[in-house]
Amino acid sequence: MKLETVLLAVGPSDADRSGKLAEAVLEVATPADATVVLAHVFTSDEYNDVLDRLEFDRTVDEIDPDAVAARHSTIHELRDVFDEHDVEYEIRGAVGDHGSSIVDLASSSGADRVVVGGRRRSPTGKAVFGSTAQEVLLSAPCPVTFVRSDEHAD
Repeated sequence: MKLETVLLAVGPSDADRSGKLAEAVLEVATPADATVVLAHVFTSDEYNDVLDRLEFDRTVDEIDPDAVAARHSTIHELRDVFDEHDVEYEIRGAVGDHGSSIVDLASSSGADRVVVGGRRRSPTGKAVFGSTAQEVLLSAPCPVTFVRSDEHAD
């Protein structure tokens, strides 16, 4: 299987692990000369908060989620890393449930690999279903790489 497209999905809690996420993507995308799709998924509430914080003009009929994602700080940091390593990328944004939106973006972009981040879970946390990473791992149309942060969460 040829690796042409890697979807890197980031969300509101990924700012602290953006370096690890970038490293994981560079390891697979660089040797394959793959394009990276930098994707930021927002829930409706997160999207409205970001629109306010980034001072988007809400009088415009529709604000493109791709434009909102492109202005997000985590995407800026990742974009800088990929520019530095001459990795081609595109930026995509989506509004909806994190897990299902990431799976949809993986399908629509033709991703050959998805990279997501998450926290290390305690034994109790592992028994809790519904995490974004779990949904992506179980439902993505391609292999998924999970990048764990060092922080511990229940």
